Amino acid sequence: MPSPHLPSAVFAMNPVHLPELFPPHLMARVGELVRIDSTLVVQDFTDPAAREALAEAEILITGWGCPHIGAEALAAAPRLRTVLHAAGSVRSLIGADAWQRGLTVSSAVQANALPVAEYTLAAILFAGKDAFGLRERFRTVRAYPAPTEYADIGNLGRRVGVIGASRIGRRVLELLRPFDLTAALYDPYVDEAEAASLGAVPMSLEELLRTSDIVSLHAPDIPQTYRMLDRDRLALIRDGGVLINTSRGALVDPEALTDELVAGRISAVLDVTEPEPLSTGSPLYRLPNVFLTPHIAGSLGNELERLGRTVVDELALLAAGRRLAHAVSLADLAISA
Repeated sequence: MPSPHLPSAVFAMNPVHLPELFPPHLMARVGELVRIDSTLVVQDFTDPAAREALAEAEILITGWGCPHIGAEALAAAPRLRTVLHAAGSVRSLIGADAWQRGLTVSSAVQANALPVAEYTLAAILFAGKDAFGLRERFRTVRAYPAPTEYADIGNLGRRVGVIGASRIGRRVLELLRPFDLTAALYDPYVDEAEAASLGAVPMSLEELLRTSDIVSLHAPDIPQTYRMLDRDRLALIRDGGVLINTSRGALVDPEALTDELVAGRISAVLDVTEPEPLSTGSPLYRLPNVFLTPHIAGSLGNELERLGRTVVDELALLAAGRRLAHAVSLADLAISA
């Protein structure tokens, strides 16, 4: 029986994610730190049962599928002081009213960055070996290429251009260090000294696109980055270059990218697109120079437990009266992903 002195908490997310985020051993730990009904998972802040629970809630544990936390939710939760998000960015989740109230907000975005960076590293190494293109050829020809066809592949000395020193972008740069690759970085908030500490050479976006063999997008989806890779900038990518996008489809002009890929001038590894998913008639599904995945780079399956662990750790810090390790501010959201 939980102590009546524990703070009251409510889950708000798509209930399908709850058992993966909080398997039994983690759910037991949650129950030691807060008073919570694990059978109630809020998806609608206007639901009577939800409003009854929210009236007492001091902590909201959220995840994918959580309703927007705006004026209506705050009115239903007058005691709410903390939101712990067991997922990535809270940019679209937390409304202006919540920030004005002064809620403490924490996100598992750092934990969610890890599998995205791992996916990106795998894509970079496969792209350098032309594994995607050679696989398509092998499926069709069913014979090994002549040695001369391997002349331009390999990862020795290739330049990887990273766009955005976000949490994911920084982790990608860290993962690249053991390999014989060179890294370039474009990020307007990172100076030369910081870029060097990350193991990268700072460049303008245009120079990075012109000189990189592989370009990987890790910038946030904000108004300033909308269509940052437009037709003119995509044209700067060298012939035979590879674009990897695990960020958001909105960062790239979809028509211009499709034209480049249909022409076969460049290749792409796309975990995100615009629209998402693509229309069933999109040529990107069948192009041999496009490796398309259904937005799988972020946490999935057993990786979700890592996000739940982050929330449990934050609950433990709250119980000890300490500062949250993964607190998010409104200023953070302007420049991070």
